Amino acid sequence: MNYNELRHFADSWGLVAMTVVYLVLIGWTFLPKGRERGDEAARMIFDSENENRDADHG
Repeated sequence: MNYNELRHFADSWGLVAMTVVYLVLIGWTFLPKGRERGDEAARMIFDSENENRDADHG
């Protein structure tokens, strides 16, 4: 495979592959468990802050 064939493949199918991966990763967040995991991740910093404060003043 020479450079021109590789470049043609990357220009056509590489773009399609990157688009599919992008759509899958964006769509993954809208799955039913995605909201729960997102909410848990958003609260994670506050949970560890409270645990550390309770342990220090114990």
